[in-house]
Formats: sequence, structure tokens, C-alpha cells
Amino acid sequence: MPSCVLAYSGGLDTSVILGWLQDEGYDIHAVYVDLGQPCEDREAILQKARDHGAKSSRLVDAREELCRDYAFPVLQWQAKYEGIYLLGTSIARPLISKVCLQVAREVGAEAYAHGATGKGNDQCRFQLAAEALDPNVKIIAPWRIEKFRSQFPGRTEMIDYCDAKKIPVKASLAKPYSSDENCLHISYEAGSLEDPEVNGQEVVDFGMGVSPQEAPDEIQEVSVRFESGAPVAMNGETKSPLAIVEAMNAVAGRNGIGRIDIVENRFVGMKSRGVYEAPGMTALYAAHLALEQLTLDRDLVHLRDRLAPEVAEMVYYGFWFVPKMDALMAFIRDAQLPVSGEVTLGLYKGNVMIQSRTSPNSLYDAEVASMEGGGSYDQTDAEGFLRLQGLPSRVLGRVRPRDY
Repeated sequence: MPSCVLAYSGGLDTSVILGWLQDEGYDIHAVYVDLGQPCEDREAILQKARDHGAKSSRLVDAREELCRDYAFPVLQWQAKYEGIYLLGTSIARPLISKVCLQVAREVGAEAYAHGATGKGNDQCRFQLAAEALDPNVKIIAPWRIEKFRSQFPGRTEMIDYCDAKKIPVKASLAKPYSSDENCLHISYEAGSLEDPEVNGQEVVDFGMGVSPQEAPDEIQEVSVRFESGAPVAMNGETKSPLAIVEAMNAVAGRNGIGRIDIVENRFVGMKSRGVYEAPGMTALYAAHLALEQLTLDRDLVHLRDRLAPEVAEMVYYGFWFVPKMDALMAFIRDAQLPVSGEVTLGLYKGNVMIQSRTSPNSLYDAEVASMEGGGSYDQTDAEGFLRLQGLPSRVLGRVRPRDY
């Protein structure tokens, strides 16, 4: 009997797919990649896979790798898809594929299956990563198979299927939106959220923090120390990448930080609506940017800013294991070398404020920048500077005068 590794979350889609693939004649090795999903019972999920026919089920802890090797480099790029989305789901998908292929190699499975739909971005991220790592991999994406879609044309039929087989799932007909969780964020989509007139903040039961209205009435301060652009300590205590993300999630979530509601452009061409929460990463992005303002020179940071939307797009689309991304990551590692120091944030009802920032590599010279006299800047020099900058405009103005 052929065997297949299934990227298994225990949610509605993969619960149905586990049963369907068995009906199709596969032995299933369920792989739960632990990415710090904050609202999930890991042992119960593994047991559910075994109870419903999986040949094996295992948990692979990839939390530190996710934060250290995936999330923090994207943070260093200040990458946000379409200016707002911090890419929490997108960042994790290549790592899930990598882990699943490692398990497939170990157990001798001939295929890799996932529950991403044929309309979404995740199918792209899973497959592009898997094929980059193993060009001969066989991908099974049931949502792209007509037989599967005929049996399950919508979430109602999937929920009915699980009810009939007594498979417990969180989704219901009353609240049929889906969620994706990891330690970086939780995303919510589908169901009533597909109507852009619906207030997503009121529909969703958020899992990582309170609303700004429910947050404390006083500012809470937290300090973050960076070394070469990566967070290494909070409030003076050195922590691992995962521990920093978890600790920042707790404090930022408590203060209503990091909720967004977005209509985004998917890679496959359609617009989709999602509600996201990423409290810790939102705060870390703000702290990192504040430190860069002290430590990076203008031309370098402006180059980074021009490239950052392209990096965000590549992460969002799923082009992680490609030479272009390798080169961009090499660039950012070098560019971030001076970004060391400490930033103190003030968190208050959904707002992130910069209380202070300091760095041994600061390029800020108070004497040069001051409006008072002194320092090495001679304002007389600006006369020649501006005459040279304005030369092309003066020539053009004489040759082709503008109406004004």
C-alpha cells in the first residue's frame, strides 16, 4: 500500500483529508509541525490522528527554527506584504514543507499531502518549497482533485462528514471561519469574514490578546536588546528567539497590540479578506525600526526599504528556497551588523510608542543635528551644495520655462 506524509493540524480540512486519503488507499503518516500554536492541545491532536486511522503520528518541534531562521530575518527586512501584513502564516509554510519532507524520507513515504485549497496562497508556499527541496516529490493536494471537491463542495459537507465519523473539530456551522495559528500570529478567514461589510473584530474570538478597549489604562514599558538586528533580550534578560517572541506576545497581547483587518491580493489572483493578530511581532518590528534609525546610514536603509516589498512578496508567494532569496538574505545579514542596542517601548491600548533607544553604533550626532550653534557642520557649505543640486533645474528652466 502506498504511503503519504500529511501535514496535519487536526483542523477541519486535514481531519477530513486524513480519512479521504485512507479511502483512496494510502497509509498516512500524520506530521504535526509544532510552531508554537497557542490555542492547540498537541497530544489530543496526535491522538486524534491515531484514533482515526493514521499509521503513525508525530510532533516535530520547529519553534526555535521558525523564530530564529525564518521570522527574524523577515523582521530584519521590515517586510510587510502590501504595507500591513507581517507574513506570519507565509513565513511558516516553507518550514512545514521542509519538516514533512524530512519525515517522508525517514519513513519511506512516496507522497506529501496538505490541506491547502486550490484557491489560496498556502498551496503555492507548500509546493514551491517542497519542489525546491525535492524536485521529484509527489504532491497530493485534495482540494485540487475534482473527486474530493465533488464529495466536499463546501465546509458544511466537511462538518457533516466529521460529525458522521465522530471526528471532533473546532469549526461549526454557527462560526465557520477557519484559523491558522503559530507563535508569530493567528489568522482568521472564510465564513462570515468573506463579507467585507462584516466587522471582523466583532466576529472573531481572538486567541493572543485583548482588544485595545479592554487593555489596561496605563502605559506598560518593555525593553528589547538587539544584536546585529536580531532580538536577544527583554527587560535585561537574555532569551532564545522563541522565548522572546512568546514573552513579547504576552505583554503586547495584554495591551491590545497587533490586530489588523485586511483585504489582500492573493498570489493566485483574487482578493481575500483576513483578520490577523500578531502582538509580539508588531512590537518587535517597531523596536527594530527605531534602532535602525540610529544605526543605519541613509543610503543603505533606503535601499533596504526599496527591496523590502519584493522580499515580502517573495515570502507571501512562497519563493523561500530560491537563489534570489539566498542572495537577499545574505545582503540583510551584512546590512544588519551594526543594528545593536536597546529600545524601550511604551505599550498602550493598541499603540506602540518609542520611549528611548540607545546603541554603541549610533550615527546620531547631537552637535551636528542641533539647531544651536557648534558642531562640525558649517551651514555656509549648504550654499554650494544647493547650487550644485539645483544646476539641472536652472538649465532646464532657461531652456524649457515652466508656467507658474
